[in-house]
Amino acid sequence: MEILTASTITCPECGYSKEEEMPTNACKYFYECENCHTVLKPQPGDCCVFCSYGSVKCPPIQQHSSCC
Repeated sequence: MEILTASTITCPECGYSKEEEMPTNACKYFYECENCHTVLKPQPGDCCVFCSYGSVKCPPIQQHSSCC
């Protein structure tokens, strides 16, 4: 199974989307929207902003292993 490392994050406040590279060795807990400057945090039950707002889940989740 190929692990994808790019994910498009969509801001829930303004709808702005941007493709970002995901770290493969750490979770990203905070992400600042470059359009409206809202700081995104993971939703309850998610380990990182990519799992909550990204088009692709983070690499550990893709590998079906425990999250960060």
